[in-house]
Amino acid sequence: MAKHLLIVESPAKAKTINKYLGKDFTVLASYGHVRDLVPKEGAVDPADGFRMRYDLIEKNEKHVEAIAKAAKGAEGIYLATDPDREGEAISWHIAEILRERGLLEGKELHRVVFTEITPRAIKEAMLKPRAIAGDLVDAQQARRALDYLVGFNLSPVLWRKVQRGLSAGRVQSPALRMIVEREEEIEAFIAREYWTIEAECAHPTQAFSAKLTRLDGKKFEQFTVTGGDTAEDARRRIVSAAQGALHVTDVASKERKRRPAPPFTTSTLQQEASRKLGFTTRRTMQVAQKLYEGVAIGEEGAVGLISYMRTDSVSLSVEALGEIRDVIARDFGTKALPDKPNFYQTKSKNAQEAHEAVRPTSALRTPAQVARFLSDDERRLYELIWKRAVASQMVPAILNTVSVDLAAGSEHGFRASGTTVVDPGFLAVYEEGKDSKGKDDEDEGRKLPAMKLGDRVPVDRIHADQHFTQPPPRFTEASLVKTLEEYGIGRPSTYASIIQTLQFRKYVEMEGRAFRPSDVGRAVSNFLSGHFTRYVDYDFTAKLEDELDAVSRGEEEWVPLMAKFWGPFKELVDEKTESVDRSQATGARELGTDPKSGKPVSVRLGRYGPYAAIGSTAEDEEEKPRFASLRPGQSMHTITLEDAIDLFRLPRTLGQDKDEEVSVGVGRFGPFAKRGSVYASLKKEDDPYTIDLARAVFLIEEKEEIARNRIIKEFPGSDIQVLNGRYGPYLSDGKLNGKIPKDREPASLTFEEVVTLMEETGKPMRKGFGKKVAKKVVKKAARKTAVAADAGAAKATKKVAKKAAKKTAKKATKKAVKKVAAKQAAATAAVAGPVAKKATAKKTVVKKTAAKATNAPLDDDAPF
Repeated sequence: MAKHLLIVESPAKAKTINKYLGKDFTVLASYGHVRDLVPKEGAVDPADGFRMRYDLIEKNEKHVEAIAKAAKGAEGIYLATDPDREGEAISWHIAEILRERGLLEGKELHRVVFTEITPRAIKEAMLKPRAIAGDLVDAQQARRALDYLVGFNLSPVLWRKVQRGLSAGRVQSPALRMIVEREEEIEAFIAREYWTIEAECAHPTQAFSAKLTRLDGKKFEQFTVTGGDTAEDARRRIVSAAQGALHVTDVASKERKRRPAPPFTTSTLQQEASRKLGFTTRRTMQVAQKLYEGVAIGEEGAVGLISYMRTDSVSLSVEALGEIRDVIARDFGTKALPDKPNFYQTKSKNAQEAHEAVRPTSALRTPAQVARFLSDDERRLYELIWKRAVASQMVPAILNTVSVDLAAGSEHGFRASGTTVVDPGFLAVYEEGKDSKGKDDEDEGRKLPAMKLGDRVPVDRIHADQHFTQPPPRFTEASLVKTLEEYGIGRPSTYASIIQTLQFRKYVEMEGRAFRPSDVGRAVSNFLSGHFTRYVDYDFTAKLEDELDAVSRGEEEWVPLMAKFWGPFKELVDEKTESVDRSQATGARELGTDPKSGKPVSVRLGRYGPYAAIGSTAEDEEEKPRFASLRPGQSMHTITLEDAIDLFRLPRTLGQDKDEEVSVGVGRFGPFAKRGSVYASLKKEDDPYTIDLARAVFLIEEKEEIARNRIIKEFPGSDIQVLNGRYGPYLSDGKLNGKIPKDREPASLTFEEVVTLMEETGKPMRKGFGKKVAKKVVKKAARKTAVAADAGAAKATKKVAKKAAKKTAKKATKKAVKKVAAKQAAATAAVAGPVAKKATAKKTVVKKTAAKATNAPLDDDAPF
């Protein structure tokens, strides 16, 4: 057995490192976090110094057991998780688990850190072990506790006031606010008209265009001309004054240097991968993780190709600088190499976390050399990282900008500009992407013909063009990450999860590559901005991040920080729970009056999304209100009265076919066409508001044709049929569905064969229904029990619940669907007895509470 145990986070990293350390080491992976807060109320106890209750993460239990088993026989244990506060916390959790099990007695425990997975870096780290950094662990615990307290207390308020199933996050909420406020800016934007005037110059050696800069002796600005008639009058005056040519009045040439961008941080890597490669932040981090942990490179085997990808730093090690400079001299010549390395200033205040920038572990491994060993995504991202790192150490690009002023008579003037590259410098390797083009970008690459003072330049034509100001653009992933970083909200390692959460919760939708807030997202953001203003304030969130950073540096204690946050926050949550009206929280709007009924028309946010209503739910109303869901793409914040009334055109009659009425409507499962008693779902491309009679009849007859061909074989006196289904032939008796062997011709089956097959393979028609019902019942019962139980009882509950779920599911699938309801009670009882018994073995007081909780009605409004 190996003498030492080294623990990392991922199996890929373990595989790469294992070959570097030799037979004296066993390298195991924790597969990420091993413990987390118990998922229930009270996991963080403010009354007890914010004591945190942890439990093993179920999916990683087997990996923890493997680590514990290996630790038992090891002489020394090395914790080599990632070099940031998350990695430090994972090391601490592993150490705590081993300590609680008595596996650290008489053994040396080391924390080792490396920012690249190469033989040199690993060996250096092993020679410099240290203790677990308590300050980093405290900072991570404080962050986790804050996120828990915000989520567990704010989310139930959203459930009651806005919509069930919603959540609020400490950092995701300010990010959502950014997206919503940008959308409101776009909606409030009023476009302004303006006109530009340009001259198309026919210079003998090269044609070019010039923009008007002076009109009637005054500076021509964006809104000098705001109407077509005014623009045409100005154009005529200029044409008359020019007399077919412009005269050069000034030529200015200016040389400037453009310096390379620093090597990547996590944030800038995510931004550039979004701009240049079209990657989401999540995809960028997943691909970077693979490159960091190790890729098989021919005979070399698994090699870490980039340094650690979660960093705020823009610095490079001496070794890395040496290799990069060698590559520049070799591939681009000494002219491209500055006399001294380029150094960049990091914005990070955290010296402990300010590792190197994201860079290739060896610049000598060019993208071309490793391309054949990488997937397409890996190749493209590696090339981006390599080029950025190499370009950061090259000489500046030298650009020459020429501006020429040209006069049209004595009162009017034009200007033409062009920028040419004198020496490409770093641009020979890499140019940083931009979210939007500026004035300088338009001139770049345009070369003007040689001109001197007094030259006469013929004019081909002078034209006026209409423009309108544009609203600010919606956020893309790149621009959102950039803005979050500028405000100091979140940290590089959290940006991907922030964006993922907003999309998973359906608070935002993608239009192209830009974020558009959904009506639910706007309701959540406006509710939080209106009632929990401080906690979605950008400055407050950024200040809290700074305080967490101070904890990580040992400058501040985490418990006083938590106490300072918790008191006012809890007080506000309690107050708003009682005082806020639900209709106010959801952003309901009254649009006007329905001209036919005279009743009010409003839009609201319901359980299944935004809807329009005609009428009121007031008790004195004689008629019930009518409701209609909004169409895809419509928003309750921008919909007009006319559009809302138009929603009530459904169901609509299209005409007659075969002496029966044909109509379209929207039901529980979406839009449909109907003829007599036959229903047919509309296709994705069909709009129920515009579909015509012919198309509706086609869909209905298509449905009937499928139904006619559905029955392959029937058996007189029996309910069993051989049917054609969506996934091929199958058996059914109206209650159970059975399978047909692949090697049998369905039409040739005998009655005896189908009876046998139904007995062997028959399952309820809603596949997995019994299993799902049982699992849901057991899960809820276990959760109610766990609220009252201690950590040991909760673990016992989970195991018993899991076993009961399997047993109940197996029984449910053997009977018809109509009997599932009766089995729900049995499933609950099956959990209640064993759970209470298990809890008794732990604590007498738990027994009473657990029994009470298990037999209580299941609560759908539980926060988690």
